[in-house]
Amino acid sequence: MTETTGAPMTLGNHYPSQAEVLFKGSEIHARVGEMAADIRDVYGDEEITIVAVLHGALIFVADLMRALPMPMHLTAVVASSYRGAATSPGELEISLNSELDIADRHVLLVDDILDTGRTLFRLKQIVAAHHPRSVRVAALVDKPSRRVAELKADFVGFEIPDLFIVGYGLDFNGHYRNLPDIVALPAGT
Repeated sequence: MTETTGAPMTLGNHYPSQAEVLFKGSEIHARVGEMAADIRDVYGDEEITIVAVLHGALIFVADLMRALPMPMHLTAVVASSYRGAATSPGELEISLNSELDIADRHVLLVDDILDTGRTLFRLKQIVAAHHPRSVRVAALVDKPSRRVAELKADFVGFEIPDLFIVGYGLDFNGHYRNLPDIVALPAGT
């Protein structure tokens, strides 16, 4: 396997054909550690409630939590606007834990990718209705060129142009979440 970030390559059966590695696992791990340090700087030793957006944020939130020293609660929501092999969003559906108790707590929404912003914008509205002490957003990947909702993440891992990416929790039709790297799929996939 070629180790050159950004070089097009065929990576074998496990990776999509002609995938382009954008960020290697080691780069992702280092950036998640830097994000954790930034989050620590904001919250100090205060307790936070992490709301992870499943399923894409699963790997990211697990690594992020292990890098954070403060006390925390974890809950998750299921949000989806991509169905099957779709590469453009459809109708947004959010399934929230009905027992979510976040009143007067610091809430950190964690998602794998901030794309159009519709999911995190709506989720932030839902969480705000529960009267938290604060609400902030952490996104591993930010794709600002596709933004349609007025939302900016407080903590961002990587900013990318309008590419379709998979790996490190991100998927295409349920596949490739387990790749250790983040890779771009060829146009027209």
